[in-house]
Amino acid sequence: MNQKEPIKIIRLILCMFVIISNSSCAGNANTDFEVTTITQNVYSIISPSKGLPTPENKGWNSNIHFVVTGKGVLLFDTGSSEAIGNKIKKAIKTVTNQPVRWVINSHSHADHWLGNAAFSESDIEIIASDKAHITMEKYGKKDVEFYYKVTKGTIGSTKLAFPKVLLTQGQKRKFGGIDVEFIFSNDGHSPGDILMWLPKQKIIFGGDVLSSDWMPMISDYKNVPNLISILYKIANLNPTVVLTGHGKATTTESVIRDADLLSNVWEKVTSDFAKGKSSNEIIEDIKVTLGPKYKPLYKDFNSEIIRHVNLMYKLQH
Repeated sequence: MNQKEPIKIIRLILCMFVIISNSSCAGNANTDFEVTTITQNVYSIISPSKGLPTPENKGWNSNIHFVVTGKGVLLFDTGSSEAIGNKIKKAIKTVTNQPVRWVINSHSHADHWLGNAAFSESDIEIIASDKAHITMEKYGKKDVEFYYKVTKGTIGSTKLAFPKVLLTQGQKRKFGGIDVEFIFSNDGHSPGDILMWLPKQKIIFGGDVLSSDWMPMISDYKNVPNLISILYKIANLNPTVVLTGHGKATTTESVIRDADLLSNVWEKVTSDFAKGKSSNEIIEDIKVTLGPKYKPLYKDFNSEIIRHVNLMYKLQH
């Protein structure tokens, strides 16, 4: 990455979140951490806010999930501050006395890993991919400064705690007797995204690679085809539960929905770009051809389809 990448990343996050905040609950001041039972040993803490970190939401704008095993808790993502990480600890204690022993960072975007600071004890494994780790170390300090600024300091003080264990493609492990497989998205959403699969329970933890209420979260890493590919791969696993980085738990149907949408839009943009059509022409055409099917399925179709087409159009150059 060049020196302009931090600015590009922050702009991307701002653009993505500002668009969403206009039509969702980004300003919701509810910061209570309630645990939702997914299955007997799998739980979620669903953020009521999806959008920019604000003083009202104190930076909490992403989901956390955890698995209670026979030997400790396996935590998937830690939120965007040390204070949020400590709230996660407190929430976990409402369902189990088991300590957190393993932390998985799905990717390097600040809202999913800055809470690592609350889990930096020497006996806790913090786990991520090599690419995500590199990105965290490169931009972590700027991430903390950005979140502190936009929340007007309500996130409090946050130290940086980086992953200690780096995963390899296709790696499998047992955590307290629970079989877990790690799936790399091939940078489908950001450098080094990983998904966590519980094969016996058929539950997938997707971070921002998977969506439920909102449009797929694409970025400018020239990786839309990779995202489409990983979505179809996950759909073929036929998970009974799909846990996302934002929004409520969902099912395989949502994964297929997202894969089909992105595939159709990418094919249309690629084809029409070659014909010399403008992005605005493509947007209007897609609204007519795909809008009736997909608009009812997403909370943010009208605004996000514009961003999706413009970004895909840009990636053709």
